[in-house]
Amino acid sequence: METTTYWTAVAAPLGRLLLTADPDGALTSLSVPGQKGARAVQDGWRHDPGPFRAAGEQLAAYFAGELGEFRLPFSTHGTEFRERVWAALDSVPYGATATYGEIAARIGAIRAAVRAVGGAIGANPLLIVRPCHRVIGANGSLTGYAGGLERKVWLLTLEGVLPG
Repeated sequence: METTTYWTAVAAPLGRLLLTADPDGALTSLSVPGQKGARAVQDGWRHDPGPFRAAGEQLAAYFAGELGEFRLPFSTHGTEFRERVWAALDSVPYGATATYGEIAARIGAIRAAVRAVGGAIGANPLLIVRPCHRVIGANGSLTGYAGGLERKVWLLTLEGVLPG
């Protein structure tokens, strides 16, 4: 059974964000321009900003430095492993970072699973609202970000992790 996908675009300091939602209004993806593996508007999708009012308001507050935690319904679909990794991302608070190894430990994965954790983080469909930008290398390096390293730096600077 095919369900309707709703979409809208929101202007943001990082470029025009593409948001998608399911018929219940739960956010299914948030992409930035040029993102690796980003979604693109498909035939049959319904352009409707209505389901995205709360997301738009919360994103505006976040970019203004006034919101530290998103409270939006999500509906993502991945393997059980990816879903566990994505849920662990939600536990990394605003203004903090975690390493790939720490995320692996939070989900009970063995140390050797760090590469798989990185793959799951890279496949996160909800950039910004599910904070994969807060994950860093074991040595503190800013490694990988599907939205581009310059955006990761911008987001971490906004959150006060990096000096402005």
